[in-house]
Parts: sequence; structure tokens; C-alpha cells
Amino acid sequence: MNQNYAAMENLDWKNLSFGYIKTDYNVRSHYKNGNWSEPEVSSSEYINLHMAATCLHYGQEAFEGLKAFRGKDNRIRIFRWNENAKRMHKTAQGIKMAVVPEALFKEVVFKTVKLNERFVPPYGTGASLYIRPLLIGSGAEVGVKPASEFMFMVFVTPVGPYFKEGFRPVDIMVCRGFDRAAPLGTGCYKVGGNYAASLTSLELAHQNGFSTSLYLDPKEKKYIDEAGPANFFAIRDNCYITPASKSILPSITNMCLQQLSLDMGMKVERRPVLFEELSTFEEVGACGTAAVITPVRKVVDPDNNRIYEFCRDGNPGPVSTRLYNKLVSIQHGDEPDIHGWIEFVD
Repeated sequence: MNQNYAAMENLDWKNLSFGYIKTDYNVRSHYKNGNWSEPEVSSSEYINLHMAATCLHYGQEAFEGLKAFRGKDNRIRIFRWNENAKRMHKTAQGIKMAVVPEALFKEVVFKTVKLNERFVPPYGTGASLYIRPLLIGSGAEVGVKPASEFMFMVFVTPVGPYFKEGFRPVDIMVCRGFDRAAPLGTGCYKVGGNYAASLTSLELAHQNGFSTSLYLDPKEKKYIDEAGPANFFAIRDNCYITPASKSILPSITNMCLQQLSLDMGMKVERRPVLFEELSTFEEVGACGTAAVITPVRKVVDPDNNRIYEFCRDGNPGPVSTRLYNKLVSIQHGDEPDIHGWIEFVD
């Protein structure tokens, strides 16, 4: 038994953090002269990169996040990979990168999961295998222009809940002095620069005892935008409400929750959400691949000395709970996948 295998065997699956753990392999493909290469398997955690690569200087970089789950039947399920492929396609077009064909995206994702299947956490542990597709401009340019060469790679790592609280209510802080993204900028694309722009405000929130920050629209500061690295949603009068904005990343989890809300007989509204509506909501939450749903207990607005409270009994709201349980059950194969969101790794 090699050292890496022994370390994997000793993993405390039920208490994994949302962090990086080395796995066996990653898979890469290179774009050059107008074509993508055949996928290459690597056991290295490092990449060789020209010092003038556009990803380093001009932010030509895109990434995705999705998950694989082990069901009670021990089969491995990948959740809605095609939506991630579509979103990466849109991002690549938005920042002038070579588009990864959907067939190549699927091949590399499924190959990487299959090669690392022993790292897919056991059923019932609450953990999953996080899948990170990465697309970077690897060609060398000194002038501000798109690269002519790109690299697409996928690596995986087993993870636990994104927030240490798991599916428990958290407190968040309104950060009026920061914008996550510009209205007509890259907010709707999954690029690293959007996350770099959020680090200072997230650190400020953490320093003040909050789990994450709440951003308002960057133009008027009247509308709710995003909740840290996740989409915002609220529940009121049997209606699922989530913001519509050109600076918000279209969350695949949010798409799923909207559909599940409709399945449950609820209404769905995707529209600009005024910050002043916050006091009228019955439940508030953040949603995304990493955390699925994070219920919100308090929204604190320090600039106006206001506190908006939800989950007064300390437990997640009933609608958020039903949505969370439904989505997680589908992901693990415990409920029928009537929308065709699951694909097996065989």
C-alpha cells in the first residue's frame, strides 16, 4: 500500500472540510493551431506555463465547479455536467478564449472522475467529489490581446460542506462599500477576477464574525445582487424569489431550485429584488454548487444600523429545508431524477 493510498484510507469522510486533498490523476487538453489535443492523463499537481501567458497578465481564465456523488447502490453520479459545459462555453466567448467543445468537456470530466473513483466519498457521509474544470490562456502575449494557445484541465478532490456549519443558518453582512462586478463587465462569467474582487469584502465580513457578505447592485445600490460567492434567494407567500441582473453569475443550483419550487406547486419570480423587500421575506438563503443551500439567520446592515432576522428558532426555514432535501436526494439517487439531471460514471 503506497503512502497516498494509506492517507486516503484514513480520511474522515464525515468531517471533511471544503479544501484541497491530493488525488491520483488530472486530465489535460491543449489548444494550438486551431485544434484541441487528445486528452492527456497526468499525476502531477503542477503545470508548465510561459511567464507571459495571458492568464497571468490579462485574466484570460475560466473555471467551473460541479460534483460527483456515490449512491446507496455504489454507483457514481455526476450532476448536470452539461450545464457547466454550456456556462464555460459562454465564459470563453465572453473573454475571447477557445471554446471547449461539449464532447471534450464531458470526456475529460468523466475520465478524471473514473480515474479517481476511489476518492468519491461513501454514501451517507455528507461528502462529495468536487470537480474543477479549468480553462486558461497559456499562449505568450505582451500586448493586450487574446492568446492563441489554451489549456483545459480537470482535477478533483473530495470535499465536505462549504460552510463549516453545514445546512445550518448563518449570519451575513451587507457590504455597501464594495462591488463584486460591474453591470456590463464579467459578473455573468465564471472568471477568477470576480472572486479576487470579492476577497477584501469577504475577509472584512469574516473579521466581523459573519460567514459571508451580501452585495448590492453596483449601479444604484438599491437591489440585492449576490450573497458572497453564491446566488441569493428568498421565500415569501409560497413564492421562490431570486434576483435578475447582468452582473450575477447564473447558478446551476439556483436553476435546479427554481424547477423544484415549481414541482412543489410554488411560484417562481426571477426579477430585480429591492433591498427594502428584505424585511418582508419569510426565508432567505444563498445557493451554489459548493454549499447547495445556506440558510440565512441574520442580514446585518452596519451602514444603516439595521438587522433583518430569519430562522428565529435557530433552524432552517421549512421551504429551504424541503428544497435542500429534495435536491440532495436527487443527487444521491434517493429520489427519482425526473428531469434527467444525473449521468452515471460506468
